Amino acid sequence: MSVFRMRTGIAAAAWCAAAAWLSTATPAAAAVELQWWHAMGGELGQKLEKIANDFNASQADYKVVPVFKGTYPEAMTAAIAAFRARQNPTILQVFEVGTATMMAARGAVYPVYELMKEQNEPFDPKAYLPAVTGYYTDVNGNMLSYPFNSSTPILYYNKDAFRKAGLDADAPPRTWPEVEAAGKKLQAAGLVCGISSEWPSWVLVENFSAFHNVPIGTKSNGFGGLDTELKINNPLVEREIATLATWQKTKLFDYGGRTNKAEPKFYAGECGIFIGSSAARAAILANAKFDVGYGMQPYWPDVKGAPQNSIIGGATLWVMRGRPAEEYKGAAKFFAFLSRPETQAWWHQNTGYLPITLAAYELTRSQGYYDRNPGTDISIKQITLNPPTENSKGLRFGSFVQIRDVIEEELEQAFAGKKTAKEALDAAAKRGNDMLRQFEKANM
Repeated sequence: MSVFRMRTGIAAAAWCAAAAWLSTATPAAAAVELQWWHAMGGELGQKLEKIANDFNASQADYKVVPVFKGTYPEAMTAAIAAFRARQNPTILQVFEVGTATMMAARGAVYPVYELMKEQNEPFDPKAYLPAVTGYYTDVNGNMLSYPFNSSTPILYYNKDAFRKAGLDADAPPRTWPEVEAAGKKLQAAGLVCGISSEWPSWVLVENFSAFHNVPIGTKSNGFGGLDTELKINNPLVEREIATLATWQKTKLFDYGGRTNKAEPKFYAGECGIFIGSSAARAAILANAKFDVGYGMQPYWPDVKGAPQNSIIGGATLWVMRGRPAEEYKGAAKFFAFLSRPETQAWWHQNTGYLPITLAAYELTRSQGYYDRNPGTDISIKQITLNPPTENSKGLRFGSFVQIRDVIEEELEQAFAGKKTAKEALDAAAKRGNDMLRQFEKANM
């Protein structure tokens, strides 16, 4: 009996000790997870995931979970459907032409300037490049989304092919006549095509117009109100598309498709010149087996005021409503992390996206990155070439995701020889303006 009592007492003491240990050894609360839906695959997707992992490793309270959702339009469509089903992410990456649509979705978005203020996180719009700030602010100067990946089209060229064709490998073509001359020499030296480009509407219509200081639409390219109209069917854009359609017949210009589908034409060595996003640099350097050169977008030298400045593309991060309060605290912390000069400098240097803050640009310059990598500052020089005008500060049209599809459908008709450049651009403007009227009516 005494043995039983002794053993019982020992067992009881053990249970008490275990209970005491458990009371002091409660595991730490799990990190709050917040989903970040994005549209970056391949090399850029890997860089994006590294940034999320770096943030997650920098603290233990929040975990950003990147989720790839396809192309920009696909990611945006998926988020709209998810919001209706109350299953939306906390953070959504939206490309620049979705800005007006997101602005109109007032109940669905949590403006970033409000988020950062309410969560007591530092956020100064003046810290960002003016070309970036202006694109994503409302009429009162409030930033509605967080600038993340801003790019602009630049010219890439195959230096090895230039040398083989007897061209100066350190002198990229600056004008369209120079592009034509270089392209013909490249073809004579054995290349399949002279030049290709990606994101057709963004490069060949939107940035082409801004670089020549001609309007894309009325009302300051849509910044001045919803009652705007497209003006892309003008003589200068018509001349550009007609020229490219003529070149298409001999593959002096070779249309490579929508989005970034034309990139392989360049890094596979088919085309010696390529106009594409500054952010295409990561994929190009990962795949090209030749020396890559950089230059500014070409322009027509007989156009007064050209070159003006290019406009940004890329995307920003929008915060969506309907999530738990603790996720918004995490989103604000994440944006503060993204704003650090060292974070932005790493992103810029490893992707080709613009250093969206002045501090990141200065840090990159002071580190000697531009000296070691000549040409990598082309995008910054080009976008700040001249103070932006009403024609070159960007665009803000409703339903422009769909309007871009319309523009590219019509460009393809011109490049295929099924329509003249004038017919294609007239049709694109008419169809696009019909969509603008529908958007205006829905958001009066």
